[in-house]
Amino acid sequence: GIGGADAFSIQKISSMGKNRVTSASPSALLADKVNGSGPKHDCDVLVLGSGPAARAAATLFSKKSKRSVILADKNFDRSWIPNYGVWKDEWESVSERYTPYGVDTLNCINRKWKVTDCYFGGSFGIPTEERFRINRPYYRVDRFQLQDVLSDTGFEIIKANHESKAIGLNMYSPTDSLVHTQQGSTITLSDGSVVDTKIIVDCTGHESKLIFKNPAESCIEAGYQIAYGMTAIVEPLDDSNEFTTDIGPYNKEAMTLFDYRTDHFEEESMEEKKAIAAPTFMYAMPLKDNKIFFEETSLVARPAISFRECKDRCLTRLEYLGIKVIGVEEEEFCYIPMGGPLPARDQRIIGFGGAAAMVHPSTGYHLCRALIAASDMVDAVEKEFAAADSSGTFNPDRAAANAYNALWSPSNIRQRNFAVFGGEFLMKQDVIGLRGFFDGFFRLPVEQWAGFLAGWPGLPNNENHETWYARMWFGVSFLSKLPPTVALDMLASIILYSLKPGGSALLQSVTPFFGNPIGYQYIEPKEKVGDVAAKKEGKDMMAQSDVAEVIPVEFAETK
Repeated sequence: GIGGADAFSIQKISSMGKNRVTSASPSALLADKVNGSGPKHDCDVLVLGSGPAARAAATLFSKKSKRSVILADKNFDRSWIPNYGVWKDEWESVSERYTPYGVDTLNCINRKWKVTDCYFGGSFGIPTEERFRINRPYYRVDRFQLQDVLSDTGFEIIKANHESKAIGLNMYSPTDSLVHTQQGSTITLSDGSVVDTKIIVDCTGHESKLIFKNPAESCIEAGYQIAYGMTAIVEPLDDSNEFTTDIGPYNKEAMTLFDYRTDHFEEESMEEKKAIAAPTFMYAMPLKDNKIFFEETSLVARPAISFRECKDRCLTRLEYLGIKVIGVEEEEFCYIPMGGPLPARDQRIIGFGGAAAMVHPSTGYHLCRALIAASDMVDAVEKEFAAADSSGTFNPDRAAANAYNALWSPSNIRQRNFAVFGGEFLMKQDVIGLRGFFDGFFRLPVEQWAGFLAGWPGLPNNENHETWYARMWFGVSFLSKLPPTVALDMLASIILYSLKPGGSALLQSVTPFFGNPIGYQYIEPKEKVGDVAAKKEGKDMMAQSDVAEVIPVEFAETK
């Protein structure tokens, strides 16, 4: 849901450079839509959406592949809302994929912290005030600059949305709103525009209306990360009207990733009981002077915790910590579906980003995964474009299959299945279990826990999770760091989860005994139908028969 201005406005964002913006008047749009005679457009790639995943895909298709690209979203002009936090080394790896094409993502950072802090006190003998410091740098992405950098690339913009809905595999409603042909697709947009394109990339989010989910994975339900955040101006805590090193307990030169303490609630109160049973944590980014971004977050839950609960807990926590908010510059309401089924195989439209279920199933991390995966997805589609340049024939089915296989190779699916179990385990924990879980997690060697958080090929440390034996070693090492009660709970959860429908995917992810998941590789359609030899024999015998006068159609087709 990254959106924007009036769908009918005609304007350019000042930083858009070479982009061409297409629009029309309201009365003309209505008539065109009814008559089916709206503006006609033709391109190699149509990208739906305008969030980071969409603009990354459009950028690389136009800059790297040199293909004609249209990006369609009626809300294209609206500024991005989320505050994106990334690990320094991951962002540097992402930027290496963009710098060669003149796309400077590396400098789209407006705050850097050399260390990251966590608070897991209150359980397992950990003092409430104890700080767990992680010596791994963290960055805050300048979302406005990143939005500009991923927009100044030369692709065409249509400020309109699609209005189609998948009702089956490669079938859509309303009739003729989206039609696939042998060479590409034709889609009608909400402003009446008709776009002929070789391939469509859907980046409209996890709850896309175009991407059909794998029915074999219907038993895999999504979890939900909910958060209330605010960029706050806070009152200094000393008479000098300046902060020294801390804002409450939060060090100004550290990013606080987790604060899972609940001492801000009255003991044995209903609020404390709710916070223990359905945990949330504080995420704090000190920005400049007395400005800080606070976010109270439910990591993953099903059903989702309420936004009101998150906001109330945030304000209660700040009041208890003596942090007085004297102004609010921004508010953020964060809704992130996590996990759930992957896209169905053999579908023509390429889902990307949330539409391809690429959000980390245990953590909600997505930005670095999407930006680095865009490069691999574009390369996979470009192979088909390059082949078509030579042969003159573009195969959109093979292009889509190759793109999906670049995103969800059997190896990557196995790694995801491991993280899906992680999300399920986290959802069943109360705050005590989560404190023990993460205290043990961050006591692992950094390359092990960082690889789990990355969870995507090409990101730093992911090589420590790309094989079944690496994941098994991670799991054994992790169990040894956990408090005994949490470790026993995890072992029991592994057994119970493995016995559920679809639970064998976990065993497949950590052992060599269950093979690979089914991938998305393109399979050439068979030209021969049935047993040609048997049909040919029957045809020949009928031709020689004194009785048979007509050769059935089924037998006549023997090639």
